Amino acid sequence: MLHYQTVDHFLRFAPDELREIVLEVRDIVFSEYPEAQEEIRSSGLVYFRGSAGGPVKSGICGLQIRANTVHVFFTHGAFIPDPDHLLHGTGKALRALELRSYAQVPWRALAELIKAHAKLNPTSLPQNQQEPR
Repeated sequence: MLHYQTVDHFLRFAPDELREIVLEVRDIVFSEYPEAQEEIRSSGLVYFRGSAGGPVKSGICGLQIRANTVHVFFTHGAFIPDPDHLLHGTGKALRALELRSYAQVPWRALAELIKAHAKLNPTSLPQNQQEPR
């Protein structure tokens, strides 16, 4: 976990409402996965289970602020349950959720998406299976 002041500095230009959303998502991640790794990347903040690999192999979620929206992205979001149909995207795997207002965030559903993605092992997906030689 990065020091709070580091994250606060990273978010210094974000509107207050979006900062609140980012910090709340961060709290959800660390309440579920206290051992999670947190990094600042060019794409924003990324969270992953460092003991299981990096942000792609063991990703929990990522956060980007752009166009007055917090994008919560899941590298393999196409492969997790999304009963509320919150995730959007057309790529092979990446899916994201756009959040604009703290009061309108579906917090419980978002927490379930985070947990489902953190449990996903992308090497178990059919497209990542190696053919026997």
